[in-house]
Amino acid sequence: MHKLAGKKVLVTAGAQGIGLAISQRMIEAGAHVAVHYHSSAESAQALVAKARSNALSACAIRADLTQQAEAEHLIQEVDEQLGGLDVLINNAGSLIARKTLEMVDEEFWREVLDVNLTSCLWVTQAAVPLLCRNPHSSIVNMASLAGHKGGHAGSLVYSTAKGAILTWTRSLATELGPRGVRVNAVAPGLILGTSFHNTHTTEASAQATIAGIPLGRAGNADDVARAVVYLASEYDGFISGATLDINGGIYAC
Repeated sequence: MHKLAGKKVLVTAGAQGIGLAISQRMIEAGAHVAVHYHSSAESAQALVAKARSNALSACAIRADLTQQAEAEHLIQEVDEQLGGLDVLINNAGSLIARKTLEMVDEEFWREVLDVNLTSCLWVTQAAVPLLCRNPHSSIVNMASLAGHKGGHAGSLVYSTAKGAILTWTRSLATELGPRGVRVNAVAPGLILGTSFHNTHTTEASAQATIAGIPLGRAGNADDVARAVVYLASEYDGFISGATLDINGGIYAC
């Protein structure tokens, strides 16, 4: 973690759930942090206060990342307030709702893809010039076990988007590697204690999933955050184009 001391990090959706845990870990690692949020203003400001109390630079920036102009403005603000960018964590995303194939209409299809996939395009596209200013920089994308296995009933569109993030990560690693930018992803399984599963996963479904996890428990947000910090901290390493599965051993290809 000491490798991140003094690095400048942007965490999208960094004020709640897994993003909150990532932001906290980055601050503990001594990184200067830009916390993007959409609706969690109070939590974002608390993170800024925590960072500044540790003599770190920090800012909280609201943006709708499905809008290209707002994503570009976010990156401009990060550059102005942190003076550059070393690490981008593309964490923003949501299931939105569970809908089977017959229930999916054009509006829902576009909404889920925009939140989970198009947002990554706009933010990454705007951030790459900043990342390429540095001899070593990295991107960590948030995929999902659902992107590997297809997810539970009603997660068809979300799983499709997260499967695309896996390919997006490998393609970006190929394209940006010659410019000194590593790109990796994490793919969490059942991570309880977040608004995602509190909203979209029933207790019965969670217990059924846990019964099939070799380690015998669900994950938590910090399990994911530690893995993200590891991938980000290897800024001068040889890991790129990889996806780290965080699911207690349940994944089998």
